[in-house]
Amino acid sequence: MDTYSILREIADSWVLLAMTLFFLGVIVWAFRPGSKSVHAETANIPFRNEVSPGSVETPASKDASIKELQS
Repeated sequence: MDTYSILREIADSWVLLAMTLFFLGVIVWAFRPGSKSVHAETANIPFRNEVSPGSVETPASKDASIKELQS
């Protein structure tokens, strides 16, 4: 057998099995029971330190950048 045929047989069987097991492992890890709070915290990152529309306050990061530009 030549090298291509051997590598093709390995890729068709064992590598496919390894990739399938890796995929199933990632799915199980993502949906494990203890990860709900981690995913909820990560999903709320864009909403942290947000000023609601119509409020008089400005975010602290904008104040700091404006002060740096003025000095």
